Amino acid sequence: MSTDTTRTAILRAAERLYAERGFGDVTLRDIVAAAEVNLAAVNYHFGSKDELITELFVTRSIATNRERLNELKAVEAAGGGRAPVDDVLRALVGPTMRGCLGPDSQRSDAARFMIRASIEAIPAIRKIKTREIDHLRKFAAALRRSLPGTADVEIYWGLHFALAMAHQTVRDSERLLRLSDGACDLNDVDGAIARVVNVAALALTAPKPSAAAKAPARRER
Repeated sequence: MSTDTTRTAILRAAERLYAERGFGDVTLRDIVAAAEVNLAAVNYHFGSKDELITELFVTRSIATNRERLNELKAVEAAGGGRAPVDDVLRALVGPTMRGCLGPDSQRSDAARFMIRASIEAIPAIRKIKTREIDHLRKFAAALRRSLPGTADVEIYWGLHFALAMAHQTVRDSERLLRLSDGACDLNDVDGAIARVVNVAALALTAPKPSAAAKAPARRER
């Protein structure tokens, strides 16, 4: 194999095995056998299992973040530089949910790999998620334009809630199906996105509780 072909074979084999079996149950020897290469090739291209996982996650994340930012740019351009809150949030959560939900996405190795990455506690992935926030700052800036006068802390909480709902929907889709006896149709990806966007938009635009309302009532002695 050429160097590029070997690298691609390793990445494809690793993504498929991690998607099928999870990160803890797959060894480098499993990947070597599936890719039909030798162990030295994995060490040469990636150095370690963690670096291989990181490469896969970063590659998929870059594609998702690029799609997010392209959608954000489009809705802001359509709005003359300021997009409705719903459109900003849809650009944020839509690519992730479309990439992982629905009958076609659920069968893809890429989707199942990213679902595994969101479920299993992998230090290398957690470090990347904590560090790579530049694209989220662009969404925060867009929400400031959409909601002038809104405190920054509310913007950050709103982004956090939107991402949390999207990721939880992806991670626990099977539990939601069982809980609802199939009434919550996760093959209706646009409908699922709309629900997440609606709730996140409410969190951003609803009146905030006063300090008195937030403080717990004291019992009289």
